[in-house]
Amino acid sequence: MDGKTSSVLPPGFRFHPTDEELIVYYLCNQATSKPLPASIIPEVDIYKFDPWELPANAGYGEKEWYFFSPRDRKYPNGVRPNRAAVSGYWKATGTDKAIYSGSKQIGVKKSLVFYKGRPPKGIKTDWIMHEYRLVESKRQTNRKIGSMRLDDWVLCRIYKKKHSGKALEQKEEYPAVQINSTASKNDGEQEM
Repeated sequence: MDGKTSSVLPPGFRFHPTDEELIVYYLCNQATSKPLPASIIPEVDIYKFDPWELPANAGYGEKEWYFFSPRDRKYPNGVRPNRAAVSGYWKATGTDKAIYSGSKQIGVKKSLVFYKGRPPKGIKTDWIMHEYRLVESKRQTNRKIGSMRLDDWVLCRIYKKKHSGKALEQKEEYPAVQINSTASKNDGEQEM
């Protein structure tokens, strides 16, 4: 976190916005050049970096990081986004989730996983991205002919997934150790 950002934020500040808040207060304002409630989300072309390099480019965050990023086309006349990064690619998982404000759809959330290498033989990593984009009506549609830009801005939340399997293994190991040590103490006490 740079000095400029830290001096504005109060001690104990935590940034945990809902999906709706990210769209309404941050992405909509960024896309329409309006001021943001807090200047803690930097503008970074995330596809020019590997995910483990991104925390150093973040304005704020310890376990999850937010970025405004442009989104380019994979092909000049296509609508598919280019998700290639430096040493791998982001692959979409599951279905898009509609984000609502009241009964009105305001955006879409897509989940992606980072793979090292090239498709289709990439190696899955623990890096996850939630990409938020505005619904079609709010997106800027005045693209120049031949432009590779698909969206001027999407908002990305990036984090590294924790392994829940390790915690489960540890829970199973400790009771077995306690039982053995308790049994040996009891055996020793009976002999005295």
